[in-house]
Amino acid sequence: MDEAKPVEHFEVIPSAWPAVCVFLKVQTQWRTGMSALIGFDYSAVRWVIELMGFNEPLAVLDDLQVIEGRLIETLNKRDK
Repeated sequence: MDEAKPVEHFEVIPSAWPAVCVFLKVQTQWRTGMSALIGFDYSAVRWVIELMGFNEPLAVLDDLQVIEGRLIETLNKRDK
């Protein structure tokens, strides 16, 4: 299997930037099971979103869940 080159730069859609900021704050708050990622600890996610004081917390959560889903899919495939 070919090794993918690491991505050094990437573009973030401006409306998704709040979710990226939350992700960077909660990136160590994963729930795991059976040697696989399940998802974020949502009590930690909620706390961070509240602390950051977003005007539209549900929109931030929606975007964060897109990041979470793709990451789970990618990392769980890689570990098999």
